[in-house]
Amino acid sequence: MIDYTLLIAVLSGIAILLLLIIYFRIQAFIALLIASISVGVIAGMPSLEIISTMQKGMGDTLGFVAVIVGLGAMFGAILENSGGAEALARYLLEKFGEKRASWSLMLTGFFVAIPVFFDVGFIILMPLVYSLQRETKKSLLLYGLPLLAGLAITHAFIPPTPGPVAVADILQADLGWVIMFGLVASIPAAILGGPMFARYISKKIHIEAPDITDGETAKTTFPPVGMVIGIIGIPIFLIVANTLLNGPVFSEGLIPETIKTWIGLLGHPFTALILANLIAWYFLGIRRKMKKDALLKITTRSMEPAGIIILLTGAGGVFKQMLVDTGTGEMLAAYFTNSGVGLLMIAFTAAALVRIMQGSATVAMITAAGLTAPLLTTGIGEADKALLVIAIASGATIMSHVNDSGFWLVGKYLRLTEKQTFRSWTVMTTILALTGFATVWVMSLFV
Repeated sequence: MIDYTLLIAVLSGIAILLLLIIYFRIQAFIALLIASISVGVIAGMPSLEIISTMQKGMGDTLGFVAVIVGLGAMFGAILENSGGAEALARYLLEKFGEKRASWSLMLTGFFVAIPVFFDVGFIILMPLVYSLQRETKKSLLLYGLPLLAGLAITHAFIPPTPGPVAVADILQADLGWVIMFGLVASIPAAILGGPMFARYISKKIHIEAPDITDGETAKTTFPPVGMVIGIIGIPIFLIVANTLLNGPVFSEGLIPETIKTWIGLLGHPFTALILANLIAWYFLGIRRKMKKDALLKITTRSMEPAGIIILLTGAGGVFKQMLVDTGTGEMLAAYFTNSGVGLLMIAFTAAALVRIMQGSATVAMITAAGLTAPLLTTGIGEADKALLVIAIASGATIMSHVNDSGFWLVGKYLRLTEKQTFRSWTVMTTILALTGFATVWVMSLFV
């Protein structure tokens, strides 16, 4: 049975959140906290209980996310400043050749976005895209969109990038399962939205790279690409190994308990990322004659963007906890169960609507996770929760347009008009979202 007071509370909370972000341009962190308080007040929760719920939601969420996002940001900063991302791009371009350059750029974006933030990866790799266009005289979109597809899909789907880590924590999903399902869902999405769509749209819109400027320079020395791939792969391998070895995949007694215990320690996201940081610090930094003070400055500076994401995630945890403690989540779960609407569709739609209305994929993911978490029943398995994470990530990727900073960043670097950006970048993000969700839905039939 619907409690209309609770329904009005949650709808009002979402409306207040969107109004504060879109109209008043208030920072999303504060907006999420105000929306959470509003839900509590309208639902009739005692004032001191509202504060207690906020503290619980923030504390429970940040205990995990703050460590992961902070370690991931430092890891990416070392890789970026060492030239590792560009080394990987040049290696793949050389192996694939000019004719398949769009595929190599998609793969480059796919791997680079694991440790490096989306916008940073795009900016540091754009000189390679410009160089390819100058050599081939083909449209810049033929090379730029596949790179963007690889960056965008990994940034949204595969931990330890901040978005899926935050959603996984709010839904209490295992990161190993999220990584595995994220990899499966991202492959068809990246192919359709990247090289295949780029081949089509580049014939409709011809864009040329800017002229070479006097101050344009490039790195001349790069770390070995095998080392770069190995360092990026270390945390992912350890986390997935922990999930598989300590999960139901292997029968009891097949793996010695001592090995499972050690893998449990090394494969925990905290330990895996600490190891990755130390290895990157030494092999990409110290061994390549980078000064310790410079490494310290690089890693310290990386904390600035990480801090925003950490606080946003904490506020999302507050919003989720408010829905739980007011009973709104339980009421909505019962309603949707009786109406036959699937959780995957609810999660995807919630993320997509918030994304389209306010622009930020991160805010969309965190808000949708906060709405979805209270709907989870006690019997839902780890695989199902991981699929929900990817469904939310898919919805939060959809239809980037003028209220998203990424829309203007892409338009600027690819030298597109607003109309051309809609026809290329906006359509591409929609292809990524719909393909990703379709793959999740198919996987849900088998798990």
